[in-house]
Amino acid sequence: MAFTIGLLIITLTVWCISKLLSRGVFQDFRTSAQLPTTIMFVQVGIIHLINPSALIYMIEGFLPYPKLLVIVSGISEIILGLGLWWERSRKISAWLLIIQLAMMFPANINVAINHLSAPGGLPSQGWYTWSRLAFQPLYILWIYWSSLTSTSQSKKQKMNQQQLTTH
Repeated sequence: MAFTIGLLIITLTVWCISKLLSRGVFQDFRTSAQLPTTIMFVQVGIIHLINPSALIYMIEGFLPYPKLLVIVSGISEIILGLGLWWERSRKISAWLLIIQLAMMFPANINVAINHLSAPGGLPSQGWYTWSRLAFQPLYILWIYWSSLTSTSQSKKQKMNQQQLTTH
């Protein structure tokens, strides 16, 4: 839930500042959502690297090499999160992050089913750990919406501008 709040607050802040200044690429709300997505995934990736032991419990017992998997997923989140920032790597980074989130979903199911505490000291009550399952698809949709659809939108806008200048 903290991840969602971070995405929303940063997106709204970037978008509002861009609107107030009446300039910049962030006037489009979808484009405004790309920066927070990068920030949040890099932040989560760094947390995986700083304290992998805090996340191992989520996969321990049903996947081999849990510490290595946590570290690799953290590195992946940092690289792919940064990849969302550049148009050249945005599409592949977005799809790979979507795949990674889908692959991480069983860890969240494990937390809910086995009544484990949520990562990062978040509430361990059943209502919270089960509600977290709804957020994974939301993040997938957020990445798709902000990173994959905006790329095609900007291409359409560029094509329309080119057509206007040639006529």
